[in-house]
Amino acid sequence: MKIKVNEQLIGLTPYQPGKPIEDVKRELGLDKITKLASNENPFGSSEKAKEAIRNSLDELALYPDGYARNMREKVAQFIGVDENQLIFGNGSDELIAILCTALLSPAKNTVMANPSFSQYSHNATLQGAEIRMVENINGEHDLDGMLKAIDENTAIVWVCNPNNPTGTYISEEKIVNFIKNVPEHILIVMDEAYNEYSVAEDYPNTLSYLKDYPNMIILRTFSKAYGLAALRVGYGVGDPELITALDPARGPFNTSRIAHAAIVAAVDDQEFIQTCVKANREGLEQFYQFCKENRLDYFPSQANFILIDFNRSGQEVFDYLLRKGFIVRSGTALGYPTSVRITVGSKEQNEEIIQALTEMLGESR
Repeated sequence: MKIKVNEQLIGLTPYQPGKPIEDVKRELGLDKITKLASNENPFGSSEKAKEAIRNSLDELALYPDGYARNMREKVAQFIGVDENQLIFGNGSDELIAILCTALLSPAKNTVMANPSFSQYSHNATLQGAEIRMVENINGEHDLDGMLKAIDENTAIVWVCNPNNPTGTYISEEKIVNFIKNVPEHILIVMDEAYNEYSVAEDYPNTLSYLKDYPNMIILRTFSKAYGLAALRVGYGVGDPELITALDPARGPFNTSRIAHAAIVAAVDDQEFIQTCVKANREGLEQFYQFCKENRLDYFPSQANFILIDFNRSGQEVFDYLLRKGFIVRSGTALGYPTSVRITVGSKEQNEEIIQALTEMLGESR
């Protein structure tokens, strides 16, 4: 190809999502596939959200409200912030890209934990910024190490809480101490994609910190607990001046009219969310029991997935489960090569994959 793309794109691979169900059915000739790879909600989405979508189908020819007023008002009211503290994105992935576009350059650096969500480094690379990764300790962010990695050219520090792919979390005491020690010219990004699933008593209420720390933004999504991944809506919460400064980097009409209607209805259906959270906790206990019975190491999770160490190639486990009709994520690409990450499914789905894993372990004994 004679066209020359920017140097930072050379060798950069696109995000690798979980293997599509349709592809696995076709490749392996299987009729039933259970996808437990992308941390989607196994219980779907709110019936109220579905009804709102159906009621919006006659408006497909219309552009959405670029300000997303109805959705903005509903979310602001629900989480207790002002409307001008919100920015919406095509998933929180777009918000990560917006932050990198707005703040990073070849003269800047960004600090993050490793392993953590891959899109932080991906988008930083696109901006030509220096990436400073600080290795996790026992699956958790090394906050002291991250503070030491900061210098006068640091523009963004990323904190994934709960962390993907480990499911571990940072307590309120630890995160407050960390925030206090980050210089005020550096943006602290609190990525809380799985916050609805977190039940730890000392999980931080970061929304209450915003008034004291205008250099912080909180990212959340409707793709996980709300079960609206197909609609691609995430949001950021921060100081109004920060949101105003970031907004020009947001594309016009970046969230759809159908999504606005669905999310307004979904936010009103917190009974659905609580049902899903309860079922998720019960599902995690199924996996914990399986790990204990088979003496397998795992990280206790505050999210809707679990990372299990099988003491063998994670790709080998992935391939075995794929042939049995289960799609999971190999730890090979997640920084844990002898592990797999499994999304917590329904009780029946969990029982089925645990049975398959038990058979796999039995075959190797």
